[in-house]
Amino acid sequence: MTPPSRDRRAFLQLATSAALALPFTRPTRAQTSRPEPMTAMTRRPIPSTGEALPVVGCGTWRTFDVGNDAKAREGLADVLRVLFDAGGSVIDSSPMYGSSEAVAGALLTQLDDHRKAFVATKVWTQGREAGIAQMQESMRRLQQPRIDLMQIHNLLDWRTQLATLRDWKAAGRIRYIGITHYTSSAFGEVEAVLRSEKLDFVQINYAADDREAGQRILPLAAERGVAVIINQPFGGGGLLARIHDRPLPAWAQEIGCTSWAQVLLKFVLANPAVTCVIPGTGRREHMIDNVHAGVGVYPDGALCKRIADAVAT
Repeated sequence: MTPPSRDRRAFLQLATSAALALPFTRPTRAQTSRPEPMTAMTRRPIPSTGEALPVVGCGTWRTFDVGNDAKAREGLADVLRVLFDAGGSVIDSSPMYGSSEAVAGALLTQLDDHRKAFVATKVWTQGREAGIAQMQESMRRLQQPRIDLMQIHNLLDWRTQLATLRDWKAAGRIRYIGITHYTSSAFGEVEAVLRSEKLDFVQINYAADDREAGQRILPLAAERGVAVIINQPFGGGGLLARIHDRPLPAWAQEIGCTSWAQVLLKFVLANPAVTCVIPGTGRREHMIDNVHAGVGVYPDGALCKRIADAVAT
């Protein structure tokens, strides 16, 4: 949603002042509209090429599925502006996310900074011809002449689709290829594909209360030279909802965190095998909060354990 115009005017006045400060809780819309100038976002290399990718991106599941709602689209445009202003670039979508691909594509064509975007989407269907048709439709919806990353969503018909992805990559229609899943029950198959196939990316679930990927998928991805995108860094949303009103422990200051969202994102990014995390949001103030997890220091092993213990209670 777009904030009232008086809030926007009030922020623009505040933004001219050097006194604008970081929020100390998950900020409200009235507290902030765009991120303050911040240290450049951390970037990590994609192992297959060495290209550096900003560590905080934006997922579009549910949040960008707004159809032709002009007011909602205006708010989402501000979300993307915040991401780009902070040095981020990764926008992840899928044809199964309703209108999200089309909304993201339309917004990118309207933004001056749209060339900064690293656009990732997925193929999610059975059969070669159906996969080709779906990817062509995704390119049309996203209004991109080339997709940065095409992923096989939830490993659906992965052998068939992977062959097509390799052909498209060789032809220059996509830059990187990968696989995705969102549940630990699929880790056995994810591991098998990572061991048997040459991939650029794997996207998987990992959070402070969902740590199995840290023992199984992340070490294997590092061994195989595969970049890792993390979905569900807030435990699918339930974890953050449960703890966000709790007072932050004093140790959060050690890693420069001013909100639980930042703590949870930094927990994920503390693993060096993680290339990028993609928390989904449709709200500007939450995107501002999220991007601040992309700068500064990350927790060591001892602090990660304290974070995991804190969210378990």
